[in-house]
Amino acid sequence: MNTRLSLPTSLDQLLPAAAERRPGDGIAILDRRGARDFRDYRALAAAVERRAGQLVAHGLCAGEPALIALDTSFEWLDCWFGAVRMGALPVAIAPAGAMGSGRAHLDKLHGIVDQLDVRAVIGGEGLRREAAELGLALVADRCVTTAELDALAPAPHENPRSAPDEIAFLQLTSGSTGIPRAVCIRHASILHQLAAITHAMGMDDADTESPHGVSWLPLHHDMGMVGALLASIANGWSLDLIPSRAFLARPESWLAAIANYDRAISPAPNFAYQACVERGTGSRLDGADLSGWRIALTGAEMVRPETTRAFAAEHAALGFDARAIRPCYGLAEATLAVTFDSRGLGVRTAPIPGDPTGAEVVCVGEPVIDTLVRITDEHGDDLPERTVGAVRVDGPGVFAGYYRNDEATAASLIGGELVTGDLGFLQDGELYITGRTKDLLILRGSNWMPHELEWRAEAVLGGGGMLRAGAFSVEGGARGELAVIAGETGETDAARLAELAREIRVNVGRELGIALHDVVLVRRGRIPKTSSGKVQRGELRRLYTSGGLERLDEPKP
Repeated sequence: MNTRLSLPTSLDQLLPAAAERRPGDGIAILDRRGARDFRDYRALAAAVERRAGQLVAHGLCAGEPALIALDTSFEWLDCWFGAVRMGALPVAIAPAGAMGSGRAHLDKLHGIVDQLDVRAVIGGEGLRREAAELGLALVADRCVTTAELDALAPAPHENPRSAPDEIAFLQLTSGSTGIPRAVCIRHASILHQLAAITHAMGMDDADTESPHGVSWLPLHHDMGMVGALLASIANGWSLDLIPSRAFLARPESWLAAIANYDRAISPAPNFAYQACVERGTGSRLDGADLSGWRIALTGAEMVRPETTRAFAAEHAALGFDARAIRPCYGLAEATLAVTFDSRGLGVRTAPIPGDPTGAEVVCVGEPVIDTLVRITDEHGDDLPERTVGAVRVDGPGVFAGYYRNDEATAASLIGGELVTGDLGFLQDGELYITGRTKDLLILRGSNWMPHELEWRAEAVLGGGGMLRAGAFSVEGGARGELAVIAGETGETDAARLAELAREIRVNVGRELGIALHDVVLVRRGRIPKTSSGKVQRGELRRLYTSGGLERLDEPKP
């Protein structure tokens, strides 16, 4: 790769390099009111160095996994980078409340600790207490709080695992069913991808003025960690981090932070842009100026063309340029980045080949530097352009395997090539994603992607983008697979619930010609989701078929 960005050869040197090159820049944590608590890179590097020594003093060894179960905070930064610095393998996870509550959250955390043989779980005192009360001794015994680490005198340390092919950290997958897998990310892979992302954004020119990053994305999510946090540190850009809960409560807080800068970069999944549209954030930000928002990345889930268009229209009066929206595609197993709209041509769409409804999907750009994307049939043979098939990826960003899971690694890495599990097609060398292989619905001989049904249901549910729907199929015997939609609502009145269910049936039937077997309405937040907001369709199906989904409405006879 030939780019301007000069990076160290190991991730543990990334923060010290930023401290030396851009000591006055750094990271700010914003509270719910928008007040900024700022640390420059020099102070951050010093705090990380101290925390690395404290982790060694606690007994953590190089090569051992350490679970970081903290909210967005300087404590998170100290612990995650401290673990990298002394050669351990940090594993970031959603804190309590983001993966569920009570028993469900602790059971999943316990499964991760057991599967990965995690040696330290860094969290709050409440985590240890709750784990002990639920009889999860493995979690409780390995918990350590940041206060307990602060009380330790730092021990001497060095990183014996900093060679390019060594594992730098572990990244958890979405965990749509069961326990999330831990993706092994090498030093060489993450550093290559940081340079590739910088190049794709057009920010590797020596004459380019440094932008300011703004992100509300959870740091345990790869888009938040790699696309926002690590990309900013790699370039020495300053970054504002907003706690995710602050964004969810007031989406306009995200845009208000962006409006502070005349050259801003900020990533988010589709639902965040949809939330802004449905909450009317354009009218809530009187006097704000979004003309400085140069790159508005959108990825991590299917990008809806109508959402991006509506967002641009909603905020045009505030100076927002629709060409700033840059759809992208990636996944943890590719160290985030696979394709990127590097030309800033605005959101472009194309009809899905063979789709009887004429549905369109968004172009997510061309492959990043040194990355190859293939569309294949079930045998791994190439398909021609504008033919939907399996998306496979090869390049320096492809992961080293799943930690302590050889079976899953063998299924995902075939001949060194990543089988993503996504479906899509190429057109003029650019990628269009149509859905996930495992989520495909086969209804009366026709293939449908769940989001086609979900988007129609969410149009009825409303809710400012925060009420989600999940579509799946159940076995119907001689009738084949039958389609079911579950949707969240704040309604409780029986008549209104019946009307919502009827409207969803009508909308899906009118636009797609699909007769739904069942519409299930549940309370807000009851549809299972990953920590990044993706609907867990497999878990939703399991709950439905086992009777574990608490519906508000009465099933249709």
